Amino acid sequence: MKINQIIPMLPVRSMPASVEFYRKLGFAVEDRNDDWRWAMLRFGDCRLMVDQSLNVHPDAPRDSVLYLYPDDIIAYHREVRGNGLAIPDLETTFYGMIEFRIEDPDGNRLWIGQDASKEA
Repeated sequence: MKINQIIPMLPVRSMPASVEFYRKLGFAVEDRNDDWRWAMLRFGDCRLMVDQSLNVHPDAPRDSVLYLYPDDIIAYHREVRGNGLAIPDLETTFYGMIEFRIEDPDGNRLWIGQDASKEA
């Protein structure tokens, strides 16, 4: 037996606001159910679920990190800025990644990076 993929499900306060945010990051809606307040998003081979029904305690902190690995961090960074998101400049970390970090509308932390030795 093996696990073939992991699809994170993020608790969100507003599924529509989250869908719009992730659309600006390049995700497309694969499936959406407004009655459930849930959506499955896809960007290439990557998938992500946002689920408003998981938000039992709306003011509870969200401490998860979702790490995204684009194949060209410089081009992706440029594209996301071009889509209208205010994002920080790229930085090279002490652990060898070129990355930027942002939060989505619900405080979920996104770290987006590429191995510095594989810079495009």
